[in-house]
Amino acid sequence: MPETEPITAPIYYSSEYLHGVDEKRRLLIPSKWRPEGECLFTLIVWPAGGLKEACLLGLPQQIWADLVKKVTQMPFSDPTADSLRRLLGRKSDTVSLDRSGRICIPEGMATAVAIDKQVKLVGLLDRFQIWSPERLAAISAVDESLSNEAFKLI
Repeated sequence: MPETEPITAPIYYSSEYLHGVDEKRRLLIPSKWRPEGECLFTLIVWPAGGLKEACLLGLPQQIWADLVKKVTQMPFSDPTADSLRRLLGRKSDTVSLDRSGRICIPEGMATAVAIDKQVKLVGLLDRFQIWSPERLAAISAVDESLSNEAFKLI
């Protein structure tokens, strides 16, 4: 009988977590958000303009690969697509989990999104965000004001 690969449950990024950030900018990723084996995430400063509402968007490998495929299929002659490629290239970096389940946030990214001693990790189902607690508090009021309309989408 042929061997079958074990079935692994998909990872869904849900809930909200408050975590400390150490002096090397390392933070613990919740255990239920970590797949088995080696794990890479791509972090993007989001929105990429470095606005006061910016956070880090954490993408698992497959979601990042899908995004890269979509962007690389855009015409080279389109200046907006070129701008998007430059923004994503400059404002993203790949990080890996260490043996303790932590990632290290690159210094420029931490500065761009005002991350210092603590972060809030917010699940977005197929991806997650990393916020400074103060910035998340400010954007949460917007989320609450849109909640009735947002839930109508489902």
